[in-house]
Amino acid sequence: MSRIRKACIACACLVLAGTVTTVGTLACTASPAMADTDTGSTEAHVDVSSSIVLTDLTSSFTLSGAPGETVTTGATPVTMTVTTNNFAGYNVTVVPRAANLTPAISGNSNVIPSTALEVDGPAQGGAYAHLTSNPLVVATKASPSSPGGDIITNNYRITIPFVRPDIYSGTLDYVATTL
Repeated sequence: MSRIRKACIACACLVLAGTVTTVGTLACTASPAMADTDTGSTEAHVDVSSSIVLTDLTSSFTLSGAPGETVTTGATPVTMTVTTNNFAGYNVTVVPRAANLTPAISGNSNVIPSTALEVDGPAQGGAYAHLTSNPLVVATKASPSSPGGDIITNNYRITIPFVRPDIYSGTLDYVATTL
């Protein structure tokens, strides 16, 4: 078939009453139908609760001396960090877990009363206070801590009583409470 015939098949021209009409192939491209849409909104709420954390508490301390001597923790105080977002602030208390510091040597019947221990914390302002069977406030603050926490320092002292040579031990419980 000649080229002209092929062209005529692809595009035929008709002459009708002086009008030229072109018949040819139509291009067809597929496109997606328009989708229906709708919108909505939601509000995000973040409920931040009050929190307080007591961390980095010194695990133990030792007061060493002879009977009659008054000894302190001095350069190695008990330290801790209190972190809270509570706008009213916090208290830190300390209380002995038992009435007495007990000896390590089996058969030693001597004890040292826990109340013989004295503590000087920020709440004491440089004046040592004897521990009692009731929680003693050693630090207080009427606002939140810094974001990284507040470092609290407590110094302890004791006048060594006349007891048998030994290591007398007891647990002191610290509690941090929001106001």
